[in-house]
Amino acid sequence: MRRVLIIGLSLSLTIAEVSLLDAADAPTAATAGQQDDQLPLIYTLPKKLTPRARVGGTLRGTEGHEPELVALVPDHVGLTVRQTPTLNWYLSKPTAYPLRFTLNDTQKIAPLYEGPLPTAMKAGVQSIDLKTLGLTLEPNVQYRWFVSARRNTASHSEDIVAGGMIERCEFSECLTITSVNLTCDRESVRTNALIGFWYDAMGCVCSLIEKEPTDPSLRRLRAALLRQVGLNGVADWDLRSIQATGK
Repeated sequence: MRRVLIIGLSLSLTIAEVSLLDAADAPTAATAGQQDDQLPLIYTLPKKLTPRARVGGTLRGTEGHEPELVALVPDHVGLTVRQTPTLNWYLSKPTAYPLRFTLNDTQKIAPLYEGPLPTAMKAGVQSIDLKTLGLTLEPNVQYRWFVSARRNTASHSEDIVAGGMIERCEFSECLTITSVNLTCDRESVRTNALIGFWYDAMGCVCSLIEKEPTDPSLRRLRAALLRQVGLNGVADWDLRSIQATGK
């Protein structure tokens, strides 16, 4: 009888040990999210490149008196599949300087659009919705866009300027080349970055962060995308934002 009890007790302990090991090995929801967050993000350069398409783009620090503007763009013509994409830029500190947005067709002299932007009441990533402005991009046309802060109302020579270039790929042509992901979630950010559609990837991740500003995985995703094109200063700001929220 005593021998049966000992065997039963040993068997119970073995089962318990196996259960504990299984529980330790099984990923929790949080761990699974962290593993997905650690997947590499790769931005693939488009085949057509133009040198020095980005204006500004170097974040020197926010210790100075003047705000710094950075267009969240690569240093070549970035692609989109959307007629009315969202353009994103970064402001290092709030400013009372008048802000303006300009959109140019590179084949034309006069701007397609030039108008004021709302006063920036806080630092961080800002968005320009072309649909709200009534602007539509034509396919296979290269556009140059700028955001400027006017320090001297008497002269544009002192403006703080940042900008980049964008080209829309015709939807039917893009579908024959690759599978563009028109949804907006973490997976579409990775997919569109991988196939070279910068503005669709960046516009989506910025939209997701606007909806969930305290989600650290989204901040890390955007920082990873920014580092792909050398915008390390803004990426560092995103990562510091995670620490500031205690995440």
